This record gives sequence, structure tokens and C-alpha cells, in this order.
Amino acid sequence: MQSAGQSVNQNTGPGAGRPERPASRPQGRDNRDENKRGENKRGRGEPGRAPATPSGAVWLYGTHAVAAALQNPARLFRRLVITEEAQAALAAECPTPWPIAPEITPRDKIDQLLGARQGSGIVHQGIALLTDQLSSPALLDALKQPGPVLVLDQISDPRNVGALMRTAQAFGACAVIAQDRNAPEETGALAKAASGALETIPLLRTVNIARALVVLKSAEFWVVGLDGHAPSKLHGPSFGKRRVALVLGSEGEGMRRLTRETCDEICALAMPGGMESLNVSAAGAVALYEITRKA
Repeated sequence: MQSAGQSVNQNTGPGAGRPERPASRPQGRDNRDENKRGENKRGRGEPGRAPATPSGAVWLYGTHAVAAALQNPARLFRRLVITEEAQAALAAECPTPWPIAPEITPRDKIDQLLGARQGSGIVHQGIALLTDQLSSPALLDALKQPGPVLVLDQISDPRNVGALMRTAQAFGACAVIAQDRNAPEETGALAKAASGALETIPLLRTVNIARALVVLKSAEFWVVGLDGHAPSKLHGPSFGKRRVALVLGSEGEGMRRLTRETCDEICALAMPGGMESLNVSAAGAVALYEITRKA
């Protein structure tokens, strides 16, 4: 597979580089009116469409994603809707009392709020949380934490980005960087795929990936691009004590030219089984494991 990377946006876990924010906020008149307008729109011949989500907010769904968000003090909450049956599952991961009062809601109503229908890919498990989107620390602040950095160059599928965030968290990365223009926004699909990692590792967004790589180099990172056709194989122990920034490109095009030229070296994964490539999230997992391997 090929790779590339860059970016800057989003969150960290409790207290990492963010200003204090209130734990919760009741839903105001403006939000109720906006939701009501969305419901009225469905009544005018647009069945199955979700109500409009307030500007700056996002619906998170699924047990793991919502439980992690509820435990993140950087979150500002608006609504928690949950079926009666799902309360025990959420309480098992995030003990009560929750920082926002739940609204016991029928499953079909949650389907309407999220626009969930056959083929939508939305599996909410009877739990949805309306919350403000997370703010991001500055890149240099994020780099104060230990660990490698994962850089994503034009990886646009939210499920791939979420899966890569989950892997980055598992292998102790301090941040994930993505290009602002060609990366997904914070969404429920991304958060569900990240399985809680959206709350604990910052997703940073940057306009210019190559420029972000230069900043990483100035912070003494060794920038390694992943490309399935490179003659050199990725070998973790060879990096010694260096901090590594791993760059992944899109599955189709790989790293862009300027991104590639800014890397310190380009490597391929060793795949003795003979596969030509892997899905980008799988390749990222293998590569992150390899660069953290010391022997």
C-alpha cells in the first residue's frame, strides 16, 4: 500500500491543552427551535431525514463513543437520549450519575434524530449524545506528550480515520494530524470507529501537510512515509530512540509529491505472504506496531 500524511484538529483526553469548559449545558430555546424546524421539514415530505444539528455540535452514538465522551471534561453536552434497555450498558462503561440528565427515548425516535435507516451504517445501540465539537490544542502543545505522531494525507473516509485514531491511541501516539481540506469532520461515524479514542488523542487539522512535517522535523521527529513500492522495509528497532512521525497517504494515490519529498525516508511494510497492499487502517496498525517495536 501507499501512504502520506498531514493535518491538525481536535481533542485530547482530560485536560490536555484545553481551556476549562463547563461540564454540561441545558438545551436552550434556539436548539429546540432548530430541532423543531428539522422535524417540520420531515413533515413536509422528506421522511427519514434527521432534524438539523445545531451549528458547532455533533451527534455521537454507540455505547463506547458516548461513554468516553461523557467522561471527557473538555466536552460540552446538550442532550443525552437513550432507550430504557440501553441504560445498563452505558452505566457499565460510564457509572452514574452522568454529567447530563438522560432523556428516555424510544429507539425509533433515536433513529429519526440520527437519520438512521437501512443502509445508513448508523448503529446507535439505543444511545446518542448531542455535544459540541471538540477544540484542538496547538500542534507544539500536543507534541509535549510522549509517543509518535500519525500523519494522514488525504484520507477522507471517517471510518478509516476513526480506526486509525483507535490504533494510534493503542500504540501511544501523541497526536493524529490530518489535512483540513481532505479529511472528515468530527462525526458520529468517526467517533464510533475510534471507539473512545476521539476523547483521548488529539485529531489536529492543518492546511499544509508538508509545512506540518517541517514543524515536526524542527521538533526532532524523524518523518517516515509509508509506500508499498519502496525498496526499504519498515524496521522499528532501526529508529533507536528517535521519535517518529509516520505518514500515510490515501489508498488510491498514496502520498502526494510534496509530502513524499518532505519525508526523511520512505519505507514499505514487510509482507512475506505476498499481498500487494492492505487497507489503510490495517497498514497503519501494522506500521505503528513496527515503529514502536524496539527489538
